[in-house]
Amino acid sequence: MQIEAALRDQVERAIGRSIPQAIVQKLQGHASNRSYYRIGVYPQSYIAMVMPVLQAKHSEELLAPQEAPPELPFINIHRYLELIGVRVPRIFRYDEPAGILILEDLGETTFEHALLGRTDREHWYARAIDLLAKLRVRAEKMPDSGCLAFSRAFDENLYDGELHHFREWGMEAWSGRKPSAAERAALDAIFRRLSAQLAAEPRGFTHRDYQSRNIMVKHGELVLIDFQDALQGPRQYDLVALLRDSYVELDWNLVDRMLDRYIAAFEREGGGRIQPGPFKRFFDLLTIQRKLKDAARFEYIHQVKGNPSFLASIPASLRYAAAALKRRSDFGDLHEIAARYVSALA
Repeated sequence: MQIEAALRDQVERAIGRSIPQAIVQKLQGHASNRSYYRIGVYPQSYIAMVMPVLQAKHSEELLAPQEAPPELPFINIHRYLELIGVRVPRIFRYDEPAGILILEDLGETTFEHALLGRTDREHWYARAIDLLAKLRVRAEKMPDSGCLAFSRAFDENLYDGELHHFREWGMEAWSGRKPSAAERAALDAIFRRLSAQLAAEPRGFTHRDYQSRNIMVKHGELVLIDFQDALQGPRQYDLVALLRDSYVELDWNLVDRMLDRYIAAFEREGGGRIQPGPFKRFFDLLTIQRKLKDAARFEYIHQVKGNPSFLASIPASLRYAAAALKRRSDFGDLHEIAARYVSALA
């Protein structure tokens, strides 16, 4: 096949030797427009990331139109993460005209898979928490205007747009009904109030999707992937992604212990003291926004991209949102209206 020959050629150019018989295997896709292939047999293998050429530099998560950055975000942010000592996959070659990136093969053990059947889950989460605290403190101490993650941010409009994504692909799509004029006006105001509170929090380097499928485990080491959409956001954002992960459901007691661990690790790394009470209340506020968006995004991926594999993760997302809404009674008005359309929130 033409694609197989092209990928072998890319690897040969990257490593400087011929591999005419190397097996080329397409890997299971997720929500991205990117495709992934393994060339060779692990561990003597490489990963090819194949991107639509006209879309390669655009974020698939930013819901509003954006200008293409001057450099591929994956490479740009990869360079910064290496600079601050965070383990990321090695890059062997990038053919920009072809939209093909040749990467280190990290194997198939995601953090999610590493947890299966284990009784020491807390130990693994402690490692991921410590890594996140180190990343965040180092990034706060070493900002880099050349890194794309420092040029874009979770602002009020982005939060608000994602909440309306929930209205459209959650409330309306699941119920088959649109909010009344009065409900829509109330939702608009509530979403703006929630977004304004989230946007007012100080921001720093945020992976954006620091969860169990974006942390690989290779030789016992945690390796970050899927960081190309990194931006400026509050400290709690990546914690919500990890501890309120739609793919691995955690009970609140473990979550609470991990939040305490992060606070301690952040201070130990030299990031300063964090007040636990306000920090955890804001964690709940972010959980509401993030998990409502996630649930709706999974429906969007199903209906628009024809990929139903994420539908199974909607219930966990809504359970997280419902629990956070109960703890944040100041957003009881949102809870009341949303529950009329989404029974799982009732």
